[in-house]
Amino acid sequence: MSRNRVTKAVIPAAGLGTRFLPATKATPKEMLPVVDRPAIQYVVEEAVDAGLDDVLIITGRNKTSLEDHFDRAPMLERTLSTKNDHDRLAAVMEAAELAQVHYTRQGEPRGLGHAVLCADMHVGDEPFAVLLGDDLIDTRNYVLSEMLKVREELGGSVLCLMEVHESQIHLYGCADVTPVPGLDAVKVTDLVEKPDTDSAPSNLAVIGRYVLDPAVFEVLRNTAPGRGDEIQLTDALKTLAHMDPAEG
Repeated sequence: MSRNRVTKAVIPAAGLGTRFLPATKATPKEMLPVVDRPAIQYVVEEAVDAGLDDVLIITGRNKTSLEDHFDRAPMLERTLSTKNDHDRLAAVMEAAELAQVHYTRQGEPRGLGHAVLCADMHVGDEPFAVLLGDDLIDTRNYVLSEMLKVREELGGSVLCLMEVHESQIHLYGCADVTPVPGLDAVKVTDLVEKPDTDSAPSNLAVIGRYVLDPAVFEVLRNTAPGRGDEIQLTDALKTLAHMDPAEG
């Protein structure tokens, strides 16, 4: 188990966004606006807020607008500068200067676990954070920094858990847990992907923030396709929990 400090964030963004059609037919769901910026910028800002300015985005086909957004736009910048539109110029340049953003492609949609595995070469033998763009966290209640503190203290992998109503538990991965004395954390002993209400071990759902030990890569390589015939990250984390229980 690696005890190195976490310095890298991975953001899977290769999904097809079918739940948002037709809005996502030509626009990646990660680029859909939330107030005044695309959704994925909030996720990158959250990583940077936690001190992770090395960001790898896992992309797929028709996702080049993500790369354009986090790149410089000289012609647009000159136009805004000529017009003395300094506020918009600053907003445009902000995205390009947020972090060191890297990209790698997931060749085919084979599940979240496979998307995380695509980060192997970039991450190497270091712990890393995974942030899913499907879950936007209120800036007043960022949890990633707290998760990194738990990782530094206890090692292993750290998951973000949220209490949900029993009517929604079938929408999430669900955790079976035991308390950790003296910490605002629990030890995850088992995970069930999208269980029926009657078979759910708790009402604690795994939401889209993870701090993972690099051991997860070897587990993912040996994880058979599960729900939806895809390689599920939950299945790999379940294996890890049985080997060395994760914190939540």
